[in-house]
Amino acid sequence: MHVGVLHVRLHVPQANSLKEKRQVVRSILDRARQRYRVAAAEVEEQDIHRIAVLGFAAVSQSRHHAEEIVQKILDGLRLHPAARLIEHELDVF
Repeated sequence: MHVGVLHVRLHVPQANSLKEKRQVVRSILDRARQRYRVAAAEVEEQDIHRIAVLGFAAVSQSRHHAEEIVQKILDGLRLHPAARLIEHELDVF
């Protein structure tokens, strides 16, 4: 069993309130869960309205597959229109 883990920090520039930030975060998390069947959550900075820290985890029998899934999520976040990727950490265990 292999686990791909992705930890990202995003800037949400148009979020002027926590409600607006949560709409963006919810969209990102729901899409990742549905499209890639991963565990996904906001893991830090829940009370800061322009910063989102998200975690994603994918479990697979293949190391390559686990890494591929979290890499696809990362690639999608790089292109997200409402959030800018600040930093990320990707590991496979």
